[in-house]
Amino acid sequence: MPHYIIGIDGGGTSCRAALAGADGRIIGRGKSGAANILTDPDTALKHIIGAVQAAFDDAGIDPEGFANTDALVGVAGSNVGDAVHYVKERLPFAHADIESDGLIALQGAIGDRDGAVAILGTGTIYISRIAGDVSYIGGWGFKVGDLGSGGRLGHALLQESLLAYDGIHPSSPLTDEVLAEFNNNPRDVVEFARLAHPGEFGRYAPKVFAHAERQDPVALALLKASAQAIDEALDVVVGRGSRRICLLGGLAPLYRPFLAERHQSLFADAEADALTGSVALAAHRFVLAKEVNA
Repeated sequence: MPHYIIGIDGGGTSCRAALAGADGRIIGRGKSGAANILTDPDTALKHIIGAVQAAFDDAGIDPEGFANTDALVGVAGSNVGDAVHYVKERLPFAHADIESDGLIALQGAIGDRDGAVAILGTGTIYISRIAGDVSYIGGWGFKVGDLGSGGRLGHALLQESLLAYDGIHPSSPLTDEVLAEFNNNPRDVVEFARLAHPGEFGRYAPKVFAHAERQDPVALALLKASAQAIDEALDVVVGRGSRRICLLGGLAPLYRPFLAERHQSLFADAEADALTGSVALAAHRFVLAKEVNA
């Protein structure tokens, strides 16, 4: 039976898989639902397997080939040992490694070259590779990290809206719009925030950018603070030797004009996406390594 490799990009909203032959050429792709191994490992497993099944179907290959497939799974939470162990031991592949979703994004964006990625989405994380040495900055999650993220930006907006309601800070069209969504009742804001996940806070982030274009003072102040946090992290990335940085994530193109001039010349377009990076890492891990050791 032919040997296959598969790269998997498991995200909080969907899971994508790409099936490749031993030469690393992609022959099938599939997609399934969310694959967050921290919040719901069983559903993540279901969707990882579902995406792989779809990739086999897309390639017209019998899914019994699972047993002769090596998989590299890129997901958030790969540094949480219990979750990784639980998922890994239940994957139906010949071999499987679980890595950071940031690592596969880095590989996709810069290939085998030196450089870094700044992932600016619901959360934030910065990953650099210099002479083969990979290092991480941030990625500590919403409660104690993720400065500059969509989640934290949306949270800050709700906080500022309540400050405006109380007359502690000036109001603006942005804070008025947010309060109107909650029927101008601060208790409704508090009730929402009490149960909200980072992604739910994050859906308010685009409002900040939209109002900043209209020179809304609250929006501009919030973005100035968030961009400063990102620039501080980028300073560390540059200090570690990176001279090529790819901005990734849904907020990346929105943030770029607000970031410091000292970083603008370092920004570069990504070569490929995280799924492509996952396949490339799988080829390195499971094919090239075997050839070297043969």
